[in-house]
Amino acid sequence: MVQLLIYFLLDLYTFFGLRSLCKSPRAKKILTAVYAVSSVYVYYCMYAVYQVAQSRRVFSDTSANWELGILFTAFVGKFIFSVLLSVQDGGRFFYGIIDYMKRKAAGKTAPGSPFFPSRRRFLTLLATGIAAVPFFGMLYGITKGKYQYTVSNVKLLFPDLPAAFEGFKIVQISDIHAGSFDDAEEVAKGVELINEQQPDLLLFTGDLVNADKDEVNDYIPIFAKIRAKHGKFAVLGNHDYYGVPEEEEGATPQDIDDYWKDFFVKYRQMGFNLLRNAAQYIEKDGERIALTGVENWGAGRWFPKKGDLDAALTLVQDDDFCILMSHDPSHWDAKVLPHKKHVNLTLSGHTHGMQFGIKMPGFKWSPVQYRYPRWAGLYKEAGQYLYVNTGFGFLAFPGRVGMWPEVTVIELGRG
Repeated sequence: MVQLLIYFLLDLYTFFGLRSLCKSPRAKKILTAVYAVSSVYVYYCMYAVYQVAQSRRVFSDTSANWELGILFTAFVGKFIFSVLLSVQDGGRFFYGIIDYMKRKAAGKTAPGSPFFPSRRRFLTLLATGIAAVPFFGMLYGITKGKYQYTVSNVKLLFPDLPAAFEGFKIVQISDIHAGSFDDAEEVAKGVELINEQQPDLLLFTGDLVNADKDEVNDYIPIFAKIRAKHGKFAVLGNHDYYGVPEEEEGATPQDIDDYWKDFFVKYRQMGFNLLRNAAQYIEKDGERIALTGVENWGAGRWFPKKGDLDAALTLVQDDDFCILMSHDPSHWDAKVLPHKKHVNLTLSGHTHGMQFGIKMPGFKWSPVQYRYPRWAGLYKEAGQYLYVNTGFGFLAFPGRVGMWPEVTVIELGRG
């Protein structure tokens, strides 16, 4: 109820702010009609999201995800506009109070005499223009940006890389979140882009679904088309655990076991070899590198901590070149860097780059960086690398703004 009241006040304030820009009665009527229709739709979206949230299906309901996106876009646009307009109105208010006090002291007040200056049209237009940038940016993000797949090319040099792996190409994707997809054809284009990179190895670093294993069913044939010369491997992300039946809700150990068995079958149907605190050697021309994968381990309080790095590295020799897949980048600082075994390259995801920000050569920014120090791109410390992929899919907000879905191509070299 409090959220509804806040939005209603923002909605009303925005309407009258925009209406003040209209010079003719006809323009005011058109604005009123358009604004009324759009507002009714936003309130419908608010109701629909509330209904779905009550059933705990919000992350698995594509229509609710769209409605949440519209609601969030409208809120952000109106909030920014209202804040900017309130700065002008606050100045008008204080000026009017001072003017009133001066007139009263001079005995110059009269009935109907205005004390508050009118809004300056230029400042109102400026507020409208500034608010329009994120508003239309977010509209683009939920209509086009969420499927604007981009390729990030990275070349890494290692002195201990086996010679046979010079030029070896790894393609990494992360955070598919199949339950959020609403366009199979666009997802298929993303898979085509992956195959165009001609990967030697395809590594998927977790979060296949949002909250239930069956969300991926319609997309199994699409992801099964990914091709990689030396195989396709995956690990679990935090969201992959959220659909598991709870014993507290009456589920038996057999129910839980059956859920996981069915989930693992889906990985095999897509051609993914799922690494659960385990290692797999990749061989090429008589030489090999160790590929390891852990279950989810996140430093956050609510994230599953099932990753066991010791178990994953049990069979890995000290002189093996080692690549680790670990969904949450916080695992790198907490467990990987302090570990006695040197892990040459860790691949993570999880952050999505918050699906909002700026990412360009030499500069990147997103609000998520204030939560995750390692949130996107390449990091190096103590001779070890971490690459954080910003995700193939999207979650909650059904779009991406500036932080487009990513396909990472890592070429290994000696040096």
